[in-house]
Formats: sequence, structure tokens, C-alpha cells
Amino acid sequence: MALAAIFVFLLVCAVHVLESMLDLAKKRGSVSDEQVKLRVAITQLLKESSALSTPSTFAQAAKLKRLAAAKEKDLAKLQQSDIKGKQSQHEKYGKVLKATKVLVYGLLVLSFWSAPVATVPNHLLQPFGRMFSWKGVDAATGRVVVGIMPWLFLTSRVSKLLSQKLAPMFLH
Repeated sequence: MALAAIFVFLLVCAVHVLESMLDLAKKRGSVSDEQVKLRVAITQLLKESSALSTPSTFAQAAKLKRLAAAKEKDLAKLQQSDIKGKQSQHEKYGKVLKATKVLVYGLLVLSFWSAPVATVPNHLLQPFGRMFSWKGVDAATGRVVVGIMPWLFLTSRVSKLLSQKLAPMFLH
């Protein structure tokens, strides 16, 4: 039974870590090579235009500034299209992850509905022993028998907290 409790906890943790990693990836986004090249070109053009500060080179500086402004518009369009594409991709992954989570929780409940997940000493669950017990206290050992529903609730809360702390470490 102890292995079942650990297995359920690890499975729930894995689902929550994946969920947290998806949320972090959605928040961060990524920059494409084309965006980086455009930004480098824009900064180069602006440096060149600022170097041309004499009245005789004013027209050339203005031309470089207009070129930089056009590249900035191209960069903004590129970023908008990337954002739309990534949002739809993150939404698709989010739906798949949610369906997986429901499936995993459903299978765990079906698998452990008639069997206890863990047995723990009565003093560890005081004063909440009745809330976590499945069929009360095991008469042979005097230990509290924990069912799947309270165990899923507990592991879900704990794994959410852990995944919020661990997911950033996996993405670095």
C-alpha cells in the first residue's frame, strides 16, 4: 500500500509539473532568429543615423531613421504573428494536458476506489483522521486507512506547491 501512495503522489506531481512548465513557457515566449536579426539591424541603423549629426548629412540620417522605423514596423508585425501562433499552440497543449489530467485522476479513482491507498498511524492524522479515513481504522493494526479521494486532494495541493517551485528549475 505504501508504494501505491507514492505512485499516486508521483503521478499527480508529474501532471502538475507539466502544467506549471506550460504556464511558464506561455508567459515567457521565445524570440525567433528573424526577430533578433531585425533588432540588430534597427540598432545598427539608429547608431549610424546618430553618428551623422552635421547639417550636410541630415538627409542621410533622416533616411536611415525612416529605414529603422520601417524595420520596427516589420518587427511588430512579426511579433504579432508569432504571438497568435504560439497562443493557439499553448491553448492546444493546455486542452490536451487538461484532458490527460482528467483521465489520470479518473483512472486513479477507478483503480483505488475499493482498495485503500495507504495506512498510517492514527496519531499522524489527528484531529483530521475521520476525514481521511476510507473505512475507518484497520482493526488488525489500529492504523487509519486512507482512501483515494482524500489522498488525491492532499497530493494535488502538495504537488501544486512543489511544481510552482520546481518548474522554473526545469526550464533554465
